[in-house]
Amino acid sequence: MSTWTWFVGVLIGTMAIAPAAGWAAEHGGQEHAGQEHGGATTAAPAATTQEHGGKEHGGQAAMQMEPSAEQIRQAIREYIAQVEQEEGAFTIEDEVTEKIRSLSLVRVHERVGKTGDYYYSCTDMTDAETGETLDLDFDVEAVDGGLEVADVRIHKVNDQARYTYDDQDHRVPVL
Repeated sequence: MSTWTWFVGVLIGTMAIAPAAGWAAEHGGQEHAGQEHGGATTAAPAATTQEHGGKEHGGQAAMQMEPSAEQIRQAIREYIAQVEQEEGAFTIEDEVTEKIRSLSLVRVHERVGKTGDYYYSCTDMTDAETGETLDLDFDVEAVDGGLEVADVRIHKVNDQARYTYDDQDHRVPVL
C-alpha cells in the first residue's frame, strides 16, 4: 500500500468517526446535535482508484454528491405541498392532545443538519384551528437518487419544547 493510499484512508476514517459538531442554537433551544449540513461531495475510498494502477475512470476518485441544504429544504416544501394536495390540508396527529392538527407552512428553517443516514430541518407552521405556532422536525433520507421525508414530529408548540436532544442525538422528553 502506498503512503498516499494509507494517508487518504486514515483521513477518511478520521472524518467518519469525528464527533458531532455541538448543539445548534436556533430559537435558543437545543436542537439536533448532528453536524450542520451544507451539501458536499465525498470521495470514494482511495483503494478503489488504486486497485488498477490508478487509471480507472481517468485516475480520478469516484465522487458521490450529497444534496445541498436547499435541496433538502425543497424536499420538505414539496412533501408538505403533496400532502396538502392529496388530503386537502397538511395534518399531523398531536400525541399530547391526541387531536389531529391542520397546519399551514410559515417557513422552512435555514439550518439543515445530518445525523446518521438522515438529513433534517425544521419548519414553523400555524395551526388553523388554534392559531398556535408549531415547530416540526422533518427527517429526510436519500432514496434511489432522490430525497424523501422519512419522519415528522412536533418539536415545539408556541416555543415550548416537547423534547430536546442529548449529546448522542437521542431525543429526551421535556414534558
